[in-house]
Amino acid sequence: MALLITEKCINCDMCDPECPNDAITFGAEIYEIDPDKCTECVGHYEKPTCQSVCPITNCIIIDPERRETNDELLEKFVTLQGLA
Repeated sequence: MALLITEKCINCDMCDPECPNDAITFGAEIYEIDPDKCTECVGHYEKPTCQSVCPITNCIIIDPERRETNDELLEKFVTLQGLA
């Protein structure tokens, strides 16, 4: 399950520096999350830091198009970190 930043985003820049996978970048109008890099912080933290620091309720949600199990997210983490 990659996360998705919705149109509620106010471009406050709180989420970008908190992402341990560098999955968040500024898009055409709002911040965006690269689903290939997003592990929902599995392997790093207990919960997604971007959601924790976002001042807007329900701005960062689970992407309904990119559902992944915790095992898949952990596998992605291992690959991104070069641990495999």
